[in-house]
Order: sequence, then C-alpha cells, then structure tokens
Amino acid sequence: MPALWRGCGRLLARRPWAAQALTAGALMGAGDMIAQQLVERRGLRRHRGRRTLKMMAIGFCFVLPQGPVVGGWYKILDRLIPGSTKVVAVKKMLLDQGAFAPCFLGCFLAVTGAMNGLSAQENWSKIQQDYTDALLTNYCIWPPVQIGNFYFVPLQHRLAVVQCVAIVWNCYLSWKANRM
Repeated sequence: MPALWRGCGRLLARRPWAAQALTAGALMGAGDMIAQQLVERRGLRRHRGRRTLKMMAIGFCFVLPQGPVVGGWYKILDRLIPGSTKVVAVKKMLLDQGAFAPCFLGCFLAVTGAMNGLSAQENWSKIQQDYTDALLTNYCIWPPVQIGNFYFVPLQHRLAVVQCVAIVWNCYLSWKANRM
C-alpha cells in the first residue's frame, strides 16, 4: 500500500491532469459499480458494463475539470472569505453549496442524459424530474462535509477530502442519473 501511495504521489506531481482524470474516472466507475451491485442488486451477470464505462467517461471528460475547477474554486473562496474560524467555514460552505453545487448537478444530469441517448426533450424532462431530489440529497451530504473541510483541512488537501466522500456521492448520482 505505501508503494501505491508513493506511485500516486509521483503521478500527481509529474502529470496532475492525468492523475486527476484517472481519479475522477475511477471514482465515477466505482460509484456506478456500487450502485448497480449494492443499490440496484443487479448481480455480476446482469451488471451493465457499458453503463459503467459511460460513467467512467463522464468522470474522465466532465468531472475531470471538477478537480482543477474545485481546486481553483477553493482558492477563490479562500480569497473571498479569508480565515479559518467556524463562521468562515460556514460562509464558505454556504457559497459553495449555493453557487457551485446547483450548477454542477444540472450540468451533470444533462451530460448523463445525453450520454444515455436521450433526446433534448427527454433529457429536459429527466432533469426536471431528478434535479430537485438530487439537490436536496446533495444538501444532506455535502454541507457537513464542506464545513469540516473548510474548517479543519488545509487548502492543498481539501480536494482529497472531497474525492473520498465522492465515492458515496457518485454511487447516488449514477443510480439517480441512470434510472429510466
């Protein structure tokens, strides 16, 4: 395990975009596998491999920018709301969850619908059906994570915290986005 950790650190240092792409794709794929096996109880024989590959592709191509975007977003939040008190952490969380989360979820649902071959009208209907529930679920998970992240975690490690929680979140997003 220590060798794997060092290898990941070297890849991140040498090729940050590649490391972030692999991480985002792997997290989305793992979330989809968990959704299919534990939530939907498909079993290995009924596992939809193409769906997992699509979710990985979304991770590579759509969520990948989330790494740099979220990292940049955290830097902006630190400039806009400097400090490390509890009140500062709450302010950062409110801005994060009020501005970033709603936009990200809408875009994610639209991209997933397009990848699943939905027409523009079908995609819009699915977004209208799923968006509010996904956003409310987001608000049950992410605010406490982000308050802790903004209060206890140094800026350079915040994205790692988000990626750890993302495995559960990606499972939910995969299940939600792929329900037809």
